[in-house]
Amino acid sequence: MSKTRTVFKKLGALLLWGAALTGFVVLLAAANQDKDAGKCKSIRVSFEGKDDNFFIESKDIKSLITKDKNLNPIGKTVGEINIAQLEAIVDQDPWVKNSELYFDNRHNLHIKVTQREPIARVFTFSGNSYYLDEAAERIPVSARYAARVPVFTDFPTDAEKLQQPDSLLTAQIVSLGSYILNDPFWMAQVEQLMVTPERRFEFVPKMGDQVIVFGDGNDIEKKFTKLLAFYKEGLNKVGWNNYTRINIAFENEVVCTRKDGVAPLQPPIPKDSLKLAIADEPPIADSEDSTEKAPEVKKPEPAPPAARPVEKKPAAAKAKARAPEKKVKKEKAAAPPKQQPKAVYKPGNKSVNTSKKQKTP
Repeated sequence: MSKTRTVFKKLGALLLWGAALTGFVVLLAAANQDKDAGKCKSIRVSFEGKDDNFFIESKDIKSLITKDKNLNPIGKTVGEINIAQLEAIVDQDPWVKNSELYFDNRHNLHIKVTQREPIARVFTFSGNSYYLDEAAERIPVSARYAARVPVFTDFPTDAEKLQQPDSLLTAQIVSLGSYILNDPFWMAQVEQLMVTPERRFEFVPKMGDQVIVFGDGNDIEKKFTKLLAFYKEGLNKVGWNNYTRINIAFENEVVCTRKDGVAPLQPPIPKDSLKLAIADEPPIADSEDSTEKAPEVKKPEPAPPAARPVEKKPAAAKAKARAPEKKVKKEKAAAPPKQQPKAVYKPGNKSVNTSKKQKTP
């Protein structure tokens, strides 16, 4: 008898749970049916991004789905609206990275937009401009807002479908722009980078008037670390305005080109030693000024012997006087062309090694 009661209790409990589950399903279906039967009242757009400077506005997103009357969800029942189709339309905007659409309990359509983040601005050789995001996708320039990102000029082509060398160059621009953008010091120091015809990079920093020869877009962190070390150990000692070009493209060294061919670390030559050298050696005519000053250092001619005829003295003296001039002209023609001296700095050394070719007298 007790066993029978136990079985009936279990059956009763199962029936109650079944009835409750059935009622819940009916209520859920009725709620969904009521929601689908409800009409869309409004569209609400929200943005997600790193900052509040958005290149698109709410009205731009709304116009994407309301400009076509067949797609406009306002006034239509929720069941008639194709959410996936509307998401695909919003995602086609070049500034939209991703979008999510959903309805709330009051039948309002929410559009959640994630904007693309530009990391570099590119100017082509012909003057056209666009942004690049971290996926190397092109983003058109917005008239509302200009992103503060590294600028690259003289990109060699305007074609949308790039050849392999241009695709590699674009990938290097993305890597280089991303590194600079994420470093506050280099973002403040590097404003614009130039693309050379060899698809290499150069830039003029904001502090200093040198051209920094960066090379290709490889080993970005090593090159900037090397340049920063040279700023601290090199330029702070010899001065920031003594070089016209600083080349950091080489491995473990920095090669600099000096202004006007003057080595900033070379000690000045004393005036006394300069006079002695001119006095002991015949002058070398490097320019018109040196040719004019040459007669001033000539030794006075000795008085001719009395036994010789007077009329032959001027001819002999002129012949002797012409001999040094011919020698000067030969030496001038044989003089090698001047080479602009360079300074080589290697990280780890505490000094800047200089070398200069001096002209032998």
